[in-house]
This record gives sequence, structure tokens and C-alpha cells, in this order.
Amino acid sequence: MPTILSTAGPVSSAPTLYFSDHFRVSPDVLEAYGAFDISVVSDLPLFIDPFLLFNSDKPEYQALHDGIVAYLRFLKRKAGPELDPGLLAAWYRFKEVKQNWLGFTMFGNDGAGLGKKFARSLNDSLGNILANLGEETVTRGTHLEKLVLVSRGVGRDSISDFTTNLIKDYLLDYTQAFARQHLDPSRCADFAVTRAAFDYTTETWATRHYWLPKLRDDFVLLTPADLLTRDDTWISHPDMIRRFAALPAAVEDPALRAQINNYLGTLLGKNPSLQERDAAAERVIRAFPHLIDLYIKLKEDTGDEAVASSSTRTRDTHTALVAQVKRLIDDLDDKTDFYRRPWTTYDECLERVLLFKHYIEHQDGYLLLNRDGQPPMKETDVGLFFGLTWCRTEFDVNREANNGRGPVDFKVSYGAGDKSLIEFKLATNSGLKRNLQNQVAIYQAANRTRTSVKAIVCYTAADQARAAKTLKDLKIANDPSVVVIDARSDNKPSASKA
Repeated sequence: MPTILSTAGPVSSAPTLYFSDHFRVSPDVLEAYGAFDISVVSDLPLFIDPFLLFNSDKPEYQALHDGIVAYLRFLKRKAGPELDPGLLAAWYRFKEVKQNWLGFTMFGNDGAGLGKKFARSLNDSLGNILANLGEETVTRGTHLEKLVLVSRGVGRDSISDFTTNLIKDYLLDYTQAFARQHLDPSRCADFAVTRAAFDYTTETWATRHYWLPKLRDDFVLLTPADLLTRDDTWISHPDMIRRFAALPAAVEDPALRAQINNYLGTLLGKNPSLQERDAAAERVIRAFPHLIDLYIKLKEDTGDEAVASSSTRTRDTHTALVAQVKRLIDDLDDKTDFYRRPWTTYDECLERVLLFKHYIEHQDGYLLLNRDGQPPMKETDVGLFFGLTWCRTEFDVNREANNGRGPVDFKVSYGAGDKSLIEFKLATNSGLKRNLQNQVAIYQAANRTRTSVKAIVCYTAADQARAAKTLKDLKIANDPSVVVIDARSDNKPSASKA
């Protein structure tokens, strides 16, 4: 796995976590240009939503969506069970565009990309669920996201990766224009970018040259903030299931509507659980795919909400994982020894978690995790938030890949013989007790390390009570490697007012 930062010797220079830091450009300049200030250390959990292209008033975005539809039409003409495997790979399979530093990867930017499963799902769908591509009668347009509504294992990351690859030339030009206007030439270089644009004459992906920001031996891509969203795309499978109750009533044909309701009735017993209702909805949608088009039409009709929703989510991500991380790093540097105490990996892990705990509990740091009027940070975000602060160290800090036993938040190592783990959990996690009892021990065996630190974040008094009971039940209440972090907002005065 990629390392957050591996250094030799003293670590005293300021960290360059974000594009604006590394390329010495004002964040205000990036914001005025419309670009998101990405991290150049770790992917941030944002995704390109193709619906934002479809629903945009900007002609260039509409043209990009038209280009995606044109490529899907090309694939539809070529689709079929006998398609040569080489062409399937050339036309359907794409590497992740890792240079935009967006997606699921934590502490690095190497994602899996679009492999055989996605290629086969899309090829098969062009003969059934996407068979009316470009000839829709219910919806106003064509939507690639339709694939995620019926194909298991094809999620928002696949749709975002596919969309990013198909608008790659636009993103390259967008970044090149910014680089030429705002960046020092010494921080840029000419790059020959493979699979930059599709040539319909030769039916091949072409290589093109661009003047781009240089990060080590690779380039960096900027992405317009108004194309990004957090969590799910506007058209998504979970949202369709949540809205299922409204779909049968939208069927205009009374005979078809009666058949749908009758089939649904045969699947549901008395007082069905939410899980049983969701399972029944899945089966009804598969039996009556017309409901998918009605769902997409519903999302088209409320498309303006997609812009507002994605804007809010993207802004919140910037606040939490860019602006607040910068503030946190400055505070940790000024007020603690967070960046200045070398240890063994276990000492380093424990001390940094304890310093993080102290900052959260005693120096207004809780306001960064548990903001008034907004949902508190999710478990994965807390880990990413903490990891981004750990940007200056002599140790290698990794987000481990799944070893078959599940991923661990951090593995910290110094050479081959000194390794330790850190795992972050929310007290609300339903599997907290099981996790503490089994998970880290399994991770330690998988990663050949004997030491670990477990951090539990509490947002309420109930969280604290639950965590205390769990630790007592497991007889680890006094274990120094288990650190409970009080991130409550209702039990501490602001440090600025104390």
C-alpha cells in the first residue's frame, strides 16, 4: 500500500497536504477557478456524479454528458456475447484516474479501477436493461447510473470512475489551463497521457500531451467542485429502494399497476419488517423494470435538488477534511508535541492517539468532529481526519489493504521488525464489543504485528456509558492501549470562554 509520507532524519518542515500547499497557490485562487482543493496525500471521499453533467445549465457540461451517451451508443453497437475479449478489455475496462485524488482509497490514491466484472455487467446490460439507450420514452435522457440500479457490485465508485475516464480530456484541459495561468513552470511538466480521448475513426483510445502540475513522477488533475458529491450519486440503488412505495402509484397503466401491487402482496406477509420490505421491493423491480424508468424520471423532475445536495456535501467535506485539518495541524504543532517526539511504533501510535484525545477533549477539538447542528463525523471520516494530521513522521503510515480478514485503519512500521496498528471505532458501532474482542487480534495476526491501539470516539453521554460497559464486560477498562475519546459538545465549555 502507498505510504502517507516516509521521511529520513528530522521532520520539521511544514506538511504539504493539499494541492494549494504543494503548488504554492492560494486556496482562494482555486476556489475562484471552481476547482476543489484536493489532498496530495490521500484520496478524499468525493465522486463525480454524471447527473450533475446532465442537469447542468453549462453548455460544456451538457456536451460532456452527450459525449458519455455517444460512447455508450458506440458500445451498444458493438455489444454482444461474442465480443472479442481483447476489445472488451480495450473498450470497457479502465484504470482508475488516480491523479484526481478522489475516491475510496485512504492514504494514497491507488484504486482498483474498472475490471472484468464491470465490463461484463455493462456489456450484458446494453442488451437488456440499457437496450433502449438513446431511445427512452419515459425519461428525458440517458443515464449510465441505470446500471447501478440492477447490477450488483456496480456502485458509485464504478460510475464515477467510468465517468471520469470518459471526460478525462476535459479534466486534463481544465487542469492545463489552470497550470499555465497560476502555477510556477518549475512545478509543471509535459506529460503524454494515455487513453486521454476516444478516436471514433480508429475506434481506439488516443494518447495526448498536456502541460500539467507535477507531483513526484506523476501529474495531478483538478476537478470542478460542482461535479462532485459525497456518499451516493443522485440516482442510486439505496435511494430507489427507499422511494419504492411511491413508484407503483406512478404507473399509468391500471392493469400493469394492479399486477405490480398484486405481486408485491404475494411477497409480503403480515407486519413485514423493513428488511423484508426492501427485499420485496428488489424482487418487484426486477420483475417490472418499467419501475426503474419511473424512478429515474422522479429524480430528473427533482434535479435541482441534486445540485443543492451535492454542493452542501462537497462544502461539508471541504470544511471537515481540508479547512479543519489545516486548523488542527496548526493547533497540534503549536500546542502539543504531536510532531516532535520519536518513539517505537507502539509508543508513537499510543502517544499520538492520546495527544489527539487531549486536543479533542480540552482544546475545542471536539468542535471539529461534533459540529453543532450537523451530523457528527462518521467512523471512516474520523480515521481519515486523524490520518491526515499524521503527515510528518519518520515512520511509514499505511492504510492496509484487505488481507482477507478486513482492512485495518492504520499500520505503522519502522523497518521490518517494528510494526503497530491503530483502529478507530465509534461507540455507536453495533459491533464494538465484537470488534474489541476479536478484530484487532485478527488484524495483528494478518499483519504480523503484536501491538495495537484501539480508539473509541463518543459523541454523547449514552455513547460514553456504552463504551464503559463494553470495556468493563471485556475486562479491559484499565488497558492503556484502549483510548476512549470524549467528543461530546454538551459537557465542556469552549476553551476560548473558559
